[in-house]
Parts: sequence; C-alpha cells; structure tokens
Amino acid sequence: MRVRSALLALLVLLINPLVAGAAPRKAVLLFTGDNGGEIAHCGCRQSPAGGLARRKTLFAQERAKGSPVLVLDAGNALFKFPQSGGDPNAQTRAELLLEQMDAMGTAAMAVGARDLVLGTDFLKKATRKAKMRLLSANLVDAKGQLLFAASSMVTVEGRKFGVVGLSPEGEVASGVVGRPPVPAALAEARRLREKEKVEVVVVLAALPLAEAQALARDVGGAVDIIVQSHEGRIPGVAQRHGSVTLLPSGERGRQVGRLELSLDGKGPFVDLSEADRAREGLKLLDENIQRARERLAAAKDKATRSALEESLAGFQSRRQQLVAQAEARPEAAARTLLLSFVQLGPDVADDPELQKRVEQVEPPGSVPH
Repeated sequence: MRVRSALLALLVLLINPLVAGAAPRKAVLLFTGDNGGEIAHCGCRQSPAGGLARRKTLFAQERAKGSPVLVLDAGNALFKFPQSGGDPNAQTRAELLLEQMDAMGTAAMAVGARDLVLGTDFLKKATRKAKMRLLSANLVDAKGQLLFAASSMVTVEGRKFGVVGLSPEGEVASGVVGRPPVPAALAEARRLREKEKVEVVVVLAALPLAEAQALARDVGGAVDIIVQSHEGRIPGVAQRHGSVTLLPSGERGRQVGRLELSLDGKGPFVDLSEADRAREGLKLLDENIQRARERLAAAKDKATRSALEESLAGFQSRRQQLVAQAEARPEAAARTLLLSFVQLGPDVADDPELQKRVEQVEPPGSVPH
C-alpha cells in the first residue's frame, strides 16, 4: 500500500509540470491615454464613440473572460485645454475621471502636461485615498525633489511588472520641471530589474512621439514596452525599436488599447501581428509589381525601361523581406504580444449608473469633442 502511494505521489510530481507547461501564462494589458478631459461620447452624428460609461462596461467584459487584466493610463487624461480659464466644469470632470479610473482598477497613470492644469496639489489631494498611483520619474519641484512616485510594481499571473512614469522635459507648469526622460527611465528601470527582480518593465511616456521614439532606441535591454501619449493621435500599429515595443495610446477616450501578452519565455516580446502586416504588404506590393511589369512590357524608351527595371529590382528586394517576415514563426520559448484597439462605439453599452453621473456634469450635446 505504501509503495502504491509513493508511486502515485511520484506520478503527480511528474505530471504537474507538464500540465502547467501545457497552458502558457497569459495576461491582458488594457491601456488608455490622451483622454483629454473627455467623460462623455463624442459629438459625432454617426456612431458617437467614447465615454467613461462605455469604458467601465468594456473593462468588466474583459475581466469576465478570465484572463488576468492590468489597466494603465499613459497620461494627459484630465483636461481638455492646456489652461483652466474659460472651462467652469474642468475641475469637476477631472475629479470624476480620477475617481472612476481608480474605481475601474487602473493601477497607474503617468502625469502628463494636460494633467497639471490645476497644479500638483490638486492631483495629490484628488488621489490621496486612491489605489491608482500617479507616476513620474523625472518631474521635480523648484528644490529638485521628485513630485510623484517614479514607479510602481504590480504582480500579474505570478510575474512582477514594473511600471515607470515619464513627463515632458522642461518647464511643464509653474515651479514644475521635467528632467531629461532617458536617464530617469534607465535608472528606474534598472533599479526595478536589479533590486525588485521585475520581469516586465512598462514605461508610461507622456511625451511627444519623436521623444518617445528616441527613448525607445536608448532604453533597450532595460525596458520592454512603452505606451506613449501627448498628441492625441488616432490608434496605430506597434513600433519595434530594437528590443523595445512602442505603442500609441488612442484618441480622446474613443478607444481602449488591448495588449495580449504571453508571459512565459525569455527575451524581447515578439509582435504576433508583424506577420499579418507583412502578408497585407505583400498583396499591395504584388499589385505594384504587376503594374510595373505591364508598363515595362509596353515601354519603348530606353530611359523609361531602365527606370522601370530599377523599380522592379527594388520591389523584388522588398518582397523577399516581406516574405521572410510573413513566414517567420516565434520560437517556442519567446514571449509574445498582440496589439488591438477596441472602439468604444454604440455596440459597447453604457454603464447606466455611471452614465447618469456623466450627464449631470455634461448633458448630452452640451460639449462636442
């Protein structure tokens, strides 16, 4: 009997790792940014999008799917205009946004220029009891002291995430200055990896796009993912800068970014959408190649033929690159990510209770955006 029990125990020990390995650990990063003080649907005549009430519904639906969810905001969330004058509801909207971002489980938010319209004291007071952390690794006061926490740690599916916030460089508000973001990000990311043993570092960069791209090129090896806000641009694709993935964060609350992460494995995250984009690029390129061949067959002039032949050679070279990208498969041990954006359109229902609160501040049709 004892021998049988020992064999069963040994069998369990042997099987458990296989079972655990059969289902790689995954998580979903939901992110926003460049909300710009919006709490209601946009004023569009067709398919009005956005609004806190729809965001709340989407987050609840995502959590109901069962995968661990991490919610972050890249900043520039609170105010429509760079100055507070002429907007009597600015503070009320900002307070509602901070309250609801916290209630929806946002773990951290970078402090952007459009979050400082009423000053740092307003931000600190409004989030004093919140679980959501306001982050900036480079924003200092007149004495050179950091005004907010540089980073925060969150455990997701057994993995430690380090989240770093960055604000614009230079004078951001009266008595508030942003130090150079690259050294601040590197120092905090390295501290998180070396002392806190985090496995994934995400930077919430409330910086202009060009500065965020330069940041991505300079922090390879220390940072995995950068989520950028500043210009309120429409959603785009993930950009690869060495080992760093740079993500846009959306436009004025109309979308929510969704990043599906596979957390097992080592090395830089592999973007699973790159192969799909390469296949789409191949379709367009093959059409151009066909048109160039038709023009070459009809061309009589020597100079025209030479130019077309040169273009075809370039197309063929590019085609080889796209074929390699389209056929590439991530290694079994690689960490992967897949980016998408969810439009907060009419197909996402408003949370009725929150929608009533929004309409008390901003009645339907009163403030287009």
